[in-house]
Amino acid sequence: MSHSEHEQLARDTPVRVAIVTVSDTRTEATDTSGGLMKTLLAGAGHPVVAYRIVPDEPTRIGPLLDELAGLADVILLNGGTGISRRDTTYEVVSGKLDKTLPGFGELFRMLSYDQIGSAAMLSRATAGVMGRTLVFSTPGSTNAVRLAMETLIVPQLAHLVWETVRQ
Repeated sequence: MSHSEHEQLARDTPVRVAIVTVSDTRTEATDTSGGLMKTLLAGAGHPVVAYRIVPDEPTRIGPLLDELAGLADVILLNGGTGISRRDTTYEVVSGKLDKTLPGFGELFRMLSYDQIGSAAMLSRATAGVMGRTLVFSTPGSTNAVRLAMETLIVPQLAHLVWETVRQ
């Protein structure tokens, strides 16, 4: 079966998504990145089954991922992917993935380079499969979330779930 045939089969499949904003300072009122994720998913017909804001603490992120994996086909995280001492999301997510999708991070950084130049190398955006749940981890800036969601995630979301979760 061809790539386009796979996409066609998956096209009308609603995907249950959980959104996690990793931040020590954001609230639901100030979480523009999480809000953008909700808006873009709703526009694509994918229900958001959970939304959480969690501090950048491995002891909070890891158990939350385990909890949400039972509720959602996909977990979208934003925030905590940089290289500061407080940025631990990458380590937690990477440690939970059974399979990685290295192309996601590579493409994201390539597209980011076009927008922000060499600072794109500071991003540790990553994705993969944890059990039967897809996980995407993006930077927390609204521009980065828009780039990842509009260009990479939303256009392929149903196809990715069909390939990894529903097969």
